[in-house]
Amino acid sequence: MAEFTDADAALLLRLINLPTAGPMEGVEPALLWEAQYLYADAAAGFSVVHHEPASRSDMDLPGVPESVRAAAQDPTFLANQPNLVLRLGPADAPTVMFNVHLDTVAGHERGRYDGAVIHGRGAVDAKGPAVALLAGLRDAVRRDPRVGTEVSVLVQAVSGEEGGAMGTFGTRPLVNAGYYGALNVFCEPTGLRYLTRATASATARVRVAGMGSIDDRPGDGHNATVLLGFLAQHLAGQLAGRQACIAGLHTGTRHNRVYGGGDLLVNLAYADDGEALTDALDRAVADGIARFRQAFAAVPELARTAADAHRVTTVDWLKRGLPALSASDPWLDALMAEAGVPAWPAHEPAFTCDAIWMSGVPGAATAVLGPGDLAVNNAHADGEFVAVADLTAFAGQISRVVRTFAETSRHSGLPAARVPMTPLPTGRLPR
Repeated sequence: MAEFTDADAALLLRLINLPTAGPMEGVEPALLWEAQYLYADAAAGFSVVHHEPASRSDMDLPGVPESVRAAAQDPTFLANQPNLVLRLGPADAPTVMFNVHLDTVAGHERGRYDGAVIHGRGAVDAKGPAVALLAGLRDAVRRDPRVGTEVSVLVQAVSGEEGGAMGTFGTRPLVNAGYYGALNVFCEPTGLRYLTRATASATARVRVAGMGSIDDRPGDGHNATVLLGFLAQHLAGQLAGRQACIAGLHTGTRHNRVYGGGDLLVNLAYADDGEALTDALDRAVADGIARFRQAFAAVPELARTAADAHRVTTVDWLKRGLPALSASDPWLDALMAEAGVPAWPAHEPAFTCDAIWMSGVPGAATAVLGPGDLAVNNAHADGEFVAVADLTAFAGQISRVVRTFAETSRHSGLPAARVPMTPLPTGRLPR
């Protein structure tokens, strides 16, 4: 049976105590280099095949959020957020890849361990799963000599999963470089059930850029507060049931001013056709503007706003065009069943994670699997925790999945991991 040992708990506490929330979370510095060095040292038998940040050209690819493009103008942004790839076994053997992220959200909490539960930022999302992964791989190697000889294991330990980066400078460049396998497992909290879906999201900024006025003559200007407030309610109704989050609205803070400009943010999660949903928002905004004009054309304080609403209101897409993962694979289902890993219920919604970047990759089966639950375990919030029993169970699942993969690959002629077309630096960068 796979064990999550006291040494594993000590490693997890050391990782938790390294703050790794980065610039996308408004926090610096993120000690991701140090966390990845520590993780690589703990991965006995694995070699470092890649350890460097994404390139600046990765930021010019379609789908990179505007917030990431803007942040990447600072040359230190990518330099401080590297990605690590470890390999066990020959590069030309059938390969299973595991992805973990070592970055966290902001709000650092030091780790503590009471013998049954480990507390601290990243305990369940996802430093705990990362350490349990190593425990499971250690057990698989001990039990099956084919692991690391006849089949290979890749581990991606990435940055850029949190903060709205959507894996664009973490997982995506590694997948594009060929660091994936015939089986790919993304270690996220799923209650120890495997999930073959991952949502993506788009973010719209509804902006009013009009002329303000003083409080004594409110009709002289454009009232962005009333217009955006109206549109927020209208969009909430029009997009109800479509996973739309009507988010931040800002115009100003003073009581004696009509604000002529402001922004409303809307986030749209989708499981399949993102373009249909973004088109729906564009139409809903246009319809809302028309209804606003009809409702307020005769109100003296808002008549100018109503007349000009179509001219002063725009929709900018801060994030759009990201893929969603939705894949059914009988081979994967059979492997997980053989390994004793239950499936995520079909009626439960998926969530967003870096597994989206495996969408459409030929010859690659992908699952999301991990211990704990994002809500129950207070992920992204004060009091984040994970039970050692769940980490132990996850380590056991990892061991069984890898050993089942080794048995399956023996008979199926599975492809090896794709070899990068462009040679990448090998070995660890200097400390």
